[in-house]
Amino acid sequence: MKREDIIRKMNDHTPTIIGNKVLNHYAILLPLIQKEDGLHLLFEVRSLNMRRQPGEICFPGGRVDAQDEHPQDAAVREAKEELGITDEEITDVSPFDYMLSPFGMMVNTYVGFINCSDADIEPNPAEVEEVFTVPLSFFKNTPPKIHYVNFEVKPEDGFPFHLIANGEDYQWQTRKIEEYFYVYEGQVIWGLTARILHAFVEFIEK
Repeated sequence: MKREDIIRKMNDHTPTIIGNKVLNHYAILLPLIQKEDGLHLLFEVRSLNMRRQPGEICFPGGRVDAQDEHPQDAAVREAKEELGITDEEITDVSPFDYMLSPFGMMVNTYVGFINCSDADIEPNPAEVEEVFTVPLSFFKNTPPKIHYVNFEVKPEDGFPFHLIANGEDYQWQTRKIEEYFYVYEGQVIWGLTARILHAFVEFIEK
């Protein structure tokens, strides 16, 4: 390959995340709903029959499928399926930020408005145990409690220490991540949901 070929390729290249092809891509919706006391965020409690994270609190969302032209399509599709609402009842959907989880997930996040009452929401029992709302003002006025999770590096058996400087004495970088916890009327919001929620609240408070 010639110098000119590489320059042409670089000029035509749109940067992406290295390793993007092996990431699991998800999209979620932060649903806002208007109530008498102001805007609320709507949350789901995952069905107790779910294989992964039963009973945990989350936003509507799921995996981006081949049928989805854009991650936003996945976020809206999943919200409709999980909440039993129509296209007309989800409006003003806007992209927020995306995040990479330590577990190989890329999560695209969107903010949208649910234009119906709680009574019109019919959660899909296969995926959703119940839904509830929390005033947006609660999160603006109540900082999360923060705890930490430490990650330990453990190379697999047979790792080729002889190929790296300092061998078995190599100083691996360790890290810890913040875990945010919000507690509202007995409901505990934590994990990825709380992390995205915290970022959103910081954003609207700027």
